Amino acid sequence: MFHVEMYSGTKEENYQLVIKQLKALIEGETNRIANLSNASALLNQFLNEVNWVGFYLMEDGNLVLGPFQGLPACVRIPLGKGVCGTSAQQRKTIRVEDVHAFPGHIACDAASQSEIVVPLLKDGELVGVLDIDSPIKNRFDETDEKMLNLFAEALVSYL
Repeated sequence: MFHVEMYSGTKEENYQLVIKQLKALIEGETNRIANLSNASALLNQFLNEVNWVGFYLMEDGNLVLGPFQGLPACVRIPLGKGVCGTSAQQRKTIRVEDVHAFPGHIACDAASQSEIVVPLLKDGELVGVLDIDSPIKNRFDETDEKMLNLFAEALVSYL
């Protein structure tokens, strides 16, 4: 049974707790959709000032919408397009302070102002991306980037 925790440590300590919660939630579960669903729900309840948390999964050379929390979203994103497609193509995390300044940004939710996208790599293969949007400009910092990369690494080991 999941219990909402009071996150009272430093930002990094709180992320470490969330990664422990993730592992407890998905330990022993082999269904990818179930694990991604719980991962997006967990991050959505943990992170403040976010309006979308979810996954796009690689399918036939494109990113296809996977489990998420938030408003309805774009279904397919070509590699190299928008923040998600660029992150997937480059296989690196991209943190965007102001999405309106990002060339080719795909606006699925007009309220989004900043974004972070973390590629999901398993055994060197791109599985998809973790995408998080915020209605606040410059919402994500270096600690978010570092810890969300660790969150993604932990998650991918269960996919």
